[in-house]
Amino acid sequence: MPQTMDAEVVRAWCSLALEALGREREEIDAINVYPVADGDTGTNLYLTAESAAQAVEAVFAAHETGRSQPSVADVMHAMAHGALIGARGNSGTILAQLLRGMAERIGAGGQLAGALRRAAEMAREAVAHPVEGTILTVAAAAAEAAENAPTDALHAAYAGARTALDDTPRQLAVLDRAGVVDAGGRGLLAVLGALVEAVSGEAPAAPGLSSARPALQARAVEPCEGGGPAFEVIYLLEADDEAVARLRTRLDGLGDSLVVVGGDGLWNVHVHVDDAGAAVEAGVEAGRPYRIRITHFGAEAAQSAAEPRERVQRAVVAVVPGDGLVDLCDQAGATTVPMRPGEPPASGELVDAIRRAHAREVVLLPNDASLRHTAAAAAEQARAEGVRVALIPTRSAVQGIAALAVHEPDRRFDEDVVAMSAAAGATRYAELAVAERQSWTSAGVCQAGDVLGLIDGDVAVIGNDLTDTALTVLDRMLSSGGELVTLVLGDGVPTGLAAHLEAHVREGYLAVDTLVYEGGGRGTPLLIGVE
Repeated sequence: MPQTMDAEVVRAWCSLALEALGREREEIDAINVYPVADGDTGTNLYLTAESAAQAVEAVFAAHETGRSQPSVADVMHAMAHGALIGARGNSGTILAQLLRGMAERIGAGGQLAGALRRAAEMAREAVAHPVEGTILTVAAAAAEAAENAPTDALHAAYAGARTALDDTPRQLAVLDRAGVVDAGGRGLLAVLGALVEAVSGEAPAAPGLSSARPALQARAVEPCEGGGPAFEVIYLLEADDEAVARLRTRLDGLGDSLVVVGGDGLWNVHVHVDDAGAAVEAGVEAGRPYRIRITHFGAEAAQSAAEPRERVQRAVVAVVPGDGLVDLCDQAGATTVPMRPGEPPASGELVDAIRRAHAREVVLLPNDASLRHTAAAAAEQARAEGVRVALIPTRSAVQGIAALAVHEPDRRFDEDVVAMSAAAGATRYAELAVAERQSWTSAGVCQAGDVLGLIDGDVAVIGNDLTDTALTVLDRMLSSGGELVTLVLGDGVPTGLAAHLEAHVREGYLAVDTLVYEGGGRGTPLLIGVE
């Protein structure tokens, strides 16, 4: 097991950590009872990791234009900086500082054990009043286990963190009463598990979260530890070290759960207070605060009371590839989020679209399998703002079109969601793509330039010609029946392709209708849906 990392390993770690936190986000939210039982720790950690991942990909994209590879120091710095500027909540802010500590050592060529120790020390220093039985305890245990390991420090760190996590209920009474482990520590274990997988190629067995359900009951009777302040205040701050030291003292007197992370003139400030204005004013005195976020722990009621204009009852928000489909969805009344090739929208873009829709109820259509975690995190954020959100996990734009076709805003919300979900679920989807390189697929080996026909996400056909491959895919899909074929044409498809496919369906499948849309997408030549 190597004890140092290169740039590609760090990139893989960041991607795997985001995926792991996406999978476990809801269950981590469910066990969140400390320091405030507001059920958002998993979401906050996911959003923090999402910001880190975007920063890492930006570094690689910048180097690709210059035909060079970034250094491990560049990538670790980007990961830590992205987490810093995107940190959410108490645990997300601490995670950003943990990554900063690791970046400091790994960027200088240090080994993993030393990086974990520095990370744990910096995170503890950032918290005004460290409490055992939290993410800090888990981070310290990981570092100690790594330092004491004779050979495989990384697996030892994961095992040490897991043992420490299991012990958190014995260290923190609120966890013991709820029958759960610490939510922040559980999220950190997911991040460490992703690191193990990135370095070794094998994911460690994750602990179960069967104790998540009791935590939901605990929140009902114990909304926050000791009553707690009313507001969470977070902002980025440009200030020097001396000013930040004074700010820590000032904020420590105003509230609790104070975490100040960062350095080199840029800081992320997190605190729970009753006087949110005073917390912001303290930041103004210290330097230049920006990206200020103030959340009332009774946010849903506060949002409704402060609504500046009347909301519509219901809206649909859809992620859409291609200008043609944007127009189609706009005409159907949906609020759209463009899907650019190679640039999937972040959860913040989806939340902004939900806000633009300005509705009490929103149906969210991600229209891409890779966006399931991003969409779930966005839905959770919008719910915290008082919006009733139903996420229909559409995996392709053709499933989204099918769902929109049966959308009726005058129906009861639940009935509308059920009808849209049924329409999407009854739509098989396929797409044609051109292979960029030789690789193994579920249909065999493809060469660069081959046309790939993917059905329900898996490569089913490998061909040399776009039209011939499309016909083969259509026949396979219609062999199990169907009433309607939807074709969405991308840019650059051969002239007459749609007419040829329509004629093929008309002649070979008498009871099947065909709809054709100009999608305008640059990434996929053809999307096919069969209902």
